[in-house]
Amino acid sequence: MDVRTFWLAGRPATGDAELTVTNPHDGREVGRHAVPTDAQVEEAVAAADAVARQAAALPVHVRAEALAHVSRRLAERSEEFAQLITAENGKPILWARGEVGRAVATFRFAAEETRRWSGEVQRLDTEPAAAGRLAYVSRVPYGPVLAITPFNFPLNLVAHKVAPAIAVGAPVVVKPAPATPLTALLLGEILAETDLPAGMFSVLPVENERAGGLVHDPRLPVVSFTGSAPVGYAIADQVPRKHVTLELGGNAAAVVLADADLDWAASRVALYSNYQAGQSCIAVQRVIVERPVYDAFVERLLPAVSALVTGDPADEKTQVGPLVSEAAAERVEQWIDEAVRGGARVLAGGTREGATLAPTVLADVPADAKVVREEVFGPVMILQPAASMEEAYAMVNDSAYGLQAGVFTRSLDAAFRANRELEVGGVIIGDVPSYRADQMPYGGVKDSGIGREGLGSAMRDLTYEKVMVMTGLTL
Repeated sequence: MDVRTFWLAGRPATGDAELTVTNPHDGREVGRHAVPTDAQVEEAVAAADAVARQAAALPVHVRAEALAHVSRRLAERSEEFAQLITAENGKPILWARGEVGRAVATFRFAAEETRRWSGEVQRLDTEPAAAGRLAYVSRVPYGPVLAITPFNFPLNLVAHKVAPAIAVGAPVVVKPAPATPLTALLLGEILAETDLPAGMFSVLPVENERAGGLVHDPRLPVVSFTGSAPVGYAIADQVPRKHVTLELGGNAAAVVLADADLDWAASRVALYSNYQAGQSCIAVQRVIVERPVYDAFVERLLPAVSALVTGDPADEKTQVGPLVSEAAAERVEQWIDEAVRGGARVLAGGTREGATLAPTVLADVPADAKVVREEVFGPVMILQPAASMEEAYAMVNDSAYGLQAGVFTRSLDAAFRANRELEVGGVIIGDVPSYRADQMPYGGVKDSGIGREGLGSAMRDLTYEKVMVMTGLTL
């Protein structure tokens, strides 16, 4: 099997070691990739630092066309990317194709935002002392970006870091997740086809233990991290003078109010608690149901969960595949067992075969159980009755996390109250918290992170305002 190269300042390179990537479903070898040496990592960072001024000065059309090219080429090679995602991640091909489609749109949105990216003019002669003065307000990149990406969306979450960086003219050094680096390396092939200057991007599949040197390197003034809250906040604490953006975890709640369409709510909750095998920070984990409709909702939910197709992720019909590793599945199984020992009832699932965990529904879960308080990151949901809308919203907020929440209701008043009261970065009315449009602002509060993704939002997050004042003008 060929050894896939990594990308060093825009060119393919090999190191003095290689690592093997395996399929979580059956353990077969998916591919091998070269690992950068310390000297090559240094070369990549030095190249990003050296090209930073040129990158910031790139004409808009160069940045926009590079992004548009990536979007087009991803579309042309979509099945190749989808098959690779399924192979190295274990994501069912159904969801892998959806991820590629989203990445196509993410780069397209970035190209469009780049063409709209412009400074603003502000008249200052609103006071006599400022007569003849005009301000031009532009945004300037902080500098090269270190992008640390997770395994669960090995293409689109890389896209959400690479695309806005290129859009604002910031070099980017990508450190992909060790479990799923091959997709990011394949994306590097397409980035290398563009007219971006050498040093504008590198993809360095180094081990997690070597990421600390990149985090602390002063030539990478921006760290954009997606992953767990403990790791993310540890990074922020280590480099307090850097600009750090964190897209962290969640234990997302779906609220089902008494006026909801229960069939729709049950079908959506069943699917989106278990899509990606629950390995999404906005997968449905807590299901909070107003008591008058609790029993009727559960009657609809359990058959919908049982109907989900679990199995080989390469099978076109599979909806729920394996977790990223057997160790990950064992950890989720342990959390389920802990909840059951505390008095929880298993209404569905709860069984494991290798890295695959059956879609699981729990009721009567103790309030202090890990499956309630922490991010389970597996195909597990817990059911919680609520006496009223007020109690339901309070239960959503009774969490260290605050990424997104879903509220199933037909009431505008209930919807706007949710928007006012829920301590989250996004409120999805009439659907699960798992909904995300790639162009919208996306991020959380509390332990769910700092900053926002979504192309326009991320572009602002990677830049600072700079003001030029013109004097002596006749306005």
